[in-house]
Amino acid sequence: MSHLSSKVCTACSGDADTLKATEIHEHMKDLDEAWEEKDNHHIVREFDFPDFKSTLEFVNDVGEIAEEQGHHPVFNDFTWGKVTVKLYTHKIDGLHENDFIMAAKIDGLIEENSYGE
Repeated sequence: MSHLSSKVCTACSGDADTLKATEIHEHMKDLDEAWEEKDNHHIVREFDFPDFKSTLEFVNDVGEIAEEQGHHPVFNDFTWGKVTVKLYTHKIDGLHENDFIMAAKIDGLIEENSYGE
């Protein structure tokens, strides 16, 4: 489990700096290799599950963490057995450490739960 998963997301103001490419690269090393960085702007990961119920349970679990952390992902392609999670910080229109903290916490969910397997 990544050291990022034990951190807490902090409130981010609109004048905060986005992460530099080198910082993004370093944080990516702490995440599951399935995460992809896109244009130094956001990170995405596709999750596959055996059925709709498992997908929904995962989305709800991510939602609970998002509410606790005050940092919310974008769910794309939410359908039977599949969902894509996209993370970036809306206030700064780019990546912040909070995005990597959330990604690490999501990785932890996958490690800790079977989600229908």
